[in-house]
Amino acid sequence: MNTRNLFILSFVAMISIYVYVFGQDKTIEMIKAEYLFILGLIPLSLAFVFFKFKLKNYELRDFNQNNNISIKSTVVFFLIFQVVDYISYDGFIGMISQWILYWIMGLIALLLLENINYYKNYKAIYNKS
Repeated sequence: MNTRNLFILSFVAMISIYVYVFGQDKTIEMIKAEYLFILGLIPLSLAFVFFKFKLKNYELRDFNQNNNISIKSTVVFFLIFQVVDYISYDGFIGMISQWILYWIMGLIALLLLENINYYKNYKAIYNKS
């Protein structure tokens, strides 16, 4: 399963759980509370689209191949944060209320890594010409 499908699937699952546990109004309020992070996604997404468009006819090199983190270490990292959130935010409800923040931060990290890779490819291609 590729990363894009995984993010979409996780988003749908997370929103479904939020609506079931918190209700629609509280879910919308929680998403609005993260507006700064969501706004931060806009320039990252624009840069991603720009590089994707500029480099669509070129063979790209993966400069991030040594930065791949295993799913096992990602799950362990997530579980540690879940335990800390469970203790810090008064139980299960407080713990799952942090999921939207984690999802947005994961998306920001993914876009940053992709943009860095595209930028390095862009630089390599256009400096060679």
